[in-house]
Formats: sequence, C-alpha cells, structure tokens
Amino acid sequence: MKYLLTTLLIIILSVLAYGYYAKSSGSANGEIIIGIGVLAIAFIFMPLFIYHRYKNKNIKDFTFDKYRKDLEDHIKKEEEN
Repeated sequence: MKYLLTTLLIIILSVLAYGYYAKSSGSANGEIIIGIGVLAIAFIFMPLFIYHRYKNKNIKDFTFDKYRKDLEDHIKKEEEN
C-alpha cells in the first residue's frame, strides 16, 4: 500500500506539473488537466492515504472523551468551592 500511495502521488504531481506547463504554454486543456489532478488528489489519493494511516488504530484514542470527563470533573470541583 505504501508503494501504491507513493506511485500515485508521483503520478498526480506529474499530472499537475504538466497541467501548469500546458497552461503556461497557452493550451486550452491546461486548466482541465489541473482540475483532473486536483480531483484525483481529493477523491482518490486522500481516501486511500487516510485508510492506510488509520486502518489499525483505535478510534477511541482520537476522541475527546477523556478530556471532556476531566473538564466536567474540574468544573464540579470548582462549583463545590
């Protein structure tokens, strides 16, 4: 998966670079190529990257339940004083 993401990122960055080159050359298709590159980052690369990074993680580690409980305890202690 790591190699797939690396390869995909290189391909997408190459498409974006070619799009900017085509746009600066005066080609009408430059903006379309840039748009395809941006869509590929948003809808292909990012979901794959997020899945790869968080596939074996515990979701409870990324929530604020412990912080919220500590905050409520702190507020209760201050109200008692």
